[in-house]
Amino acid sequence: MFAGRASGVGPSAAGKAGKFSVEELYGFSKKPKVNRGSSGKQEKGEAKKGAKEKQESVLASQILEAARRLMERRRLELYLRECDLTVKDCTSEQTHMPYRNLGKSGLRVSCLGLGTWVTFGSQISDEMADSVMSIAYDNGVNLFDTAEVYASGRAETTLGNILKKKGWRRSSYVVTTKIYWGGQAETERGLSRKHIIEGLRGSLERLQLDYVDIVFANRTDINSPMEEVVRAMTFVIEQGMAMYWGTSRWNAIEIMEAYSVARQFNLVPPVCEQAEYHYFQRDKVELHLPELYHKIGVGAMTWSPLRGYAWLKEKVFSDEGKKQLAKIKELHLLASKLNCTPAQLAIAWCLRSEGVSSVLLGVSNTEQLLENLGSIRVLSQLTPPLIAEMDMLLGNKPRNGKKDTRT
Repeated sequence: MFAGRASGVGPSAAGKAGKFSVEELYGFSKKPKVNRGSSGKQEKGEAKKGAKEKQESVLASQILEAARRLMERRRLELYLRECDLTVKDCTSEQTHMPYRNLGKSGLRVSCLGLGTWVTFGSQISDEMADSVMSIAYDNGVNLFDTAEVYASGRAETTLGNILKKKGWRRSSYVVTTKIYWGGQAETERGLSRKHIIEGLRGSLERLQLDYVDIVFANRTDINSPMEEVVRAMTFVIEQGMAMYWGTSRWNAIEIMEAYSVARQFNLVPPVCEQAEYHYFQRDKVELHLPELYHKIGVGAMTWSPLRGYAWLKEKVFSDEGKKQLAKIKELHLLASKLNCTPAQLAIAWCLRSEGVSSVLLGVSNTEQLLENLGSIRVLSQLTPPLIAEMDMLLGNKPRNGKKDTRT
């Protein structure tokens, strides 16, 4: 975005083919590297210097990202003006719903999505499901997630009936489903080529759709070779049954293996991982997935942002549960100071994490949905000092075990 087109802006520009570095743009001067000495003071100085450089690098990245988005918005305004339209005609402007890229793909999804796990076709009536989806869509939610296993397929059926009834433009929303468990027969589960193709066809029939936007492998399958899984996912994409594919409940090594197989055989790699993420489940989303995001562009779609509370109820009488309960009470006080509910704070806390494309909500009524949608307002209040305070309260911030090798 900021590649210099003109030459002659300085002696350093010619050596960089006219491109500006972060340091040149924002005045961060790189000091000459100094070899580590044996002195303890020198080591402390080096550590402080490294921390400062890291903070400057993060700040520079944030500034560049903000500038890039501002320039893109201005370019969009010029384009729409030529088409006799305005930015106000966009859904994001009308609903104030933030949209993010799914990983490093071009697909734009609402930062809050609606899940159907244990609700659609099970805990709530079809009428309530209709109302929840209508409010979600009217408030800018464009992501609806389901799976073949949810309520034994009834969740997909309910979702499909509502979409057909609403008559919304198919291009205006994103539907995702997950394949792994489709029935009792041995061939109706797993990630064999047979089940991926037949399972997705069954999902499309229940959803009454020609295609889903993303099909997820809903866990790994030790009985199916990775090449077979990737080839089957590539096939359903090439056949127009899905636009993208992703993983769910996979670890970083398994995702990297799928990516490597895709690159080796010129197949389609996964673009997203669905992962559990809340106050008490942090390592994967905060430590492992960001590395995959930067290396291969895999984004994170997270679920169960409030499951930490359910976890706490199960262990409330244990010593660990009592300690966590005290932390939750402190977070409740923090939520009161921010003039929001504990649920809104928990969801906003999930949204602030790097690489998280969308947080899936599971709601049983419209009041709960509206409350959760209010977390978008809270997100802007989560400043770095406040995040640091929450990390201190939780006491479980993941740490990278790699040593800093700066010299």
